[in-house]
Amino acid sequence: MSSYQVNHLQQLESEAIFILREVAAQFDNPVMLFSGGKDSIVMAHLASKAFHPAKLPFPLLHVDTGHNFIETIEYRDNFVADVGARLMVAQVQDSIDAGKVTEEKGPLASRNALQTVTLLDALEEGKYDAALGGGRRDEEKARAKERFFSHRDSFGQWDPKNQRPELWNIFNGRKEHGEHFRVFPLSNWTEMDVWQYIKLENIQIPSLYFSHEREVVERAGTLIAVTEHTPLQNDELSELKKIRFRTIGDATCTGAVESDAVTLSQIIAEVAAAHQTERGTRSDDRRTETAMEDRKKEGYF
Repeated sequence: MSSYQVNHLQQLESEAIFILREVAAQFDNPVMLFSGGKDSIVMAHLASKAFHPAKLPFPLLHVDTGHNFIETIEYRDNFVADVGARLMVAQVQDSIDAGKVTEEKGPLASRNALQTVTLLDALEEGKYDAALGGGRRDEEKARAKERFFSHRDSFGQWDPKNQRPELWNIFNGRKEHGEHFRVFPLSNWTEMDVWQYIKLENIQIPSLYFSHEREVVERAGTLIAVTEHTPLQNDELSELKKIRFRTIGDATCTGAVESDAVTLSQIIAEVAAAHQTERGTRSDDRRTETAMEDRKKEGYF
């Protein structure tokens, strides 16, 4: 006799696919935000399953700070070619050149916060009425306030106190002209769920997630990779360490963790024993107690 029982990963997959299809049904011109990180990779993989055998019904949008790891960009391009998706790239450098944002200075400078203006310009230019993101509620306390369908006003701003109830999996995508939604199909996933699903589905991920030797420097309690965008300061000394990245973003603020994990099983075991969330390695989230929420209110991912 067939069993109708499903495990938690199958439940999460079904929920995410339902939301992805709901976005395609409710919105006229959605777009999927794709950074080349594990969450957006899983989200794009789920979208491929949701609409198979057709191609993705929306393009992928990458907001490129210009300070990404080379491995991330190479993976992004290969992934897009493999799934046959359309890729739109919005450059933060263009926003800087246009005088819309001012680049930070100093050893802890980052372009991460500048992405907000570039993102909002790209959404307005493309007339996108929904932007799918890979955010999860377990990442950070501001993320925990998000709905699946997260309303943004005509300025792209987020008001956590003015979000719609989502009872019985009924999602309200109604909006006024100029407004849009951010949609988070992976809201109920945890970091552990993501890694277990990657292993289950045999999804290829950037090599940065696995242990490797890299030159790093400690800044404000965070191990930062030494790159052309994060050169050593006069009084700094670098070390060669075996590290990996739990989250991938702008190289200037993405911290590494010391690790020997070279397989998915080892990563899963490492995550199970971790006492710090993955975004605890992001220096931009530690600038203030409400750093993430403040950025989100301005229109951040």
